[in-house]
Amino acid sequence: MTCGLALAGCSREAPEDAIRAQVVALQTAIEQRSASDVADVLDEDFIGPQNMDRRAARQMAAVLMLRHQRIGVLTGPVDVTLQGEDRATVRTRAALTGGEGSALLPDSAQAWRIESGWRLRDGVWRITSLTWTPVLQ
Repeated sequence: MTCGLALAGCSREAPEDAIRAQVVALQTAIEQRSASDVADVLDEDFIGPQNMDRRAARQMAAVLMLRHQRIGVLTGPVDVTLQGEDRATVRTRAALTGGEGSALLPDSAQAWRIESGWRLRDGVWRITSLTWTPVLQ
């Protein structure tokens, strides 16, 4: 029994790996056009630009997903900086594309510089804050 507990403890995912997995989950939720799955990655205390809360972020995602039948997300390198055992900052760049139907090229595209704050709560890493700025203007 002790051996099983020791093995279970060893299989615990490293914080940086767990955060990267959540970044992938967020990317997948966006590409699959699931506003509820996007909201699942956001902490209950989430705050975004202009004091956007979790509910407003979910609504914004839903509106964008209604506008685009296809959404693509391409992320650059993901830089994770741990701050203690339960906080982290993640920086990356991402290109988002949106399109309709089966068109070969997207109708719209934008590259963003993204910074997010993360918190470990109840064993799950979630986004507490998020800012994004266009890379090209």
